[in-house]
Amino acid sequence: MATWITGHLLALLIGLSLGLIGGGGSILAVPILVYVLGLNAKTAIAMSLAIVGMVSLIGVIPHWRRGNVNLKTALSFAPPAMVGALLGSRLAALPFVTDTLQLICFAVMMLIASYFMIRQPKTNLSNQAKLSLPQKHQSSYPWLAITLEGLGVGILTGFVGVGGGFMIIPALVLLGGIPMKEAIGTSLLIISFNSATGFLGYLNQVNINWNLTLTFTAVAILGVIWGTYFSSKIQGAKLQKAFGYFLIAIAVFILIKR
Repeated sequence: MATWITGHLLALLIGLSLGLIGGGGSILAVPILVYVLGLNAKTAIAMSLAIVGMVSLIGVIPHWRRGNVNLKTALSFAPPAMVGALLGSRLAALPFVTDTLQLICFAVMMLIASYFMIRQPKTNLSNQAKLSLPQKHQSSYPWLAITLEGLGVGILTGFVGVGGGFMIIPALVLLGGIPMKEAIGTSLLIISFNSATGFLGYLNQVNINWNLTLTFTAVAILGVIWGTYFSSKIQGAKLQKAFGYFLIAIAVFILIKR
């Protein structure tokens, strides 16, 4: 009972992360489900996709009301990401893909995510400066870059359960040319599509504990509502940097445990 309560209290962090910085939910969900609630890696990844997908979809609503969701950009990014998520979940079904391999890959992705989160505040440009990047730094074929990025993010989502918000948001800003707040809201919509597709790919591989999934999701939804509310009051750059260091600690823990 104590572990159940602890796991659900930690579920608040998943929602807060998604609401405040538009990502990080799956990165927190998998370790909580594995190391606090005792699930195996494949089941935890599948359930995290369901949880994060539903929570992200709820999190889109307040961003939508504020006009911070770019539907056109989401619809160009989401299809290749969904194809990638399905491919990633099928890769996870291969015989040589063990729980240990998935968790090691997951920890490596956490370290990569932490690098981007820690580095971003130092090199963070104003929205206006970012929007001027297309002339000098963007690809001549942004649609191709968005497609390839979406496919790559999707494969990671399906294989290790990482929603990819830390990759989606920079892509939306630099390739899609949209402001940061809009990128966060749009990222949540993409993550919900992504996660749903990845979850469907796992349905015939694992047994889902639906009661735990639903209660965990309900608590995480409270977190995303609070996170979205406070997103306009808290400086995102500092929070993201702190979250990056937190991810390093969790990644090191996972690697040691393996």
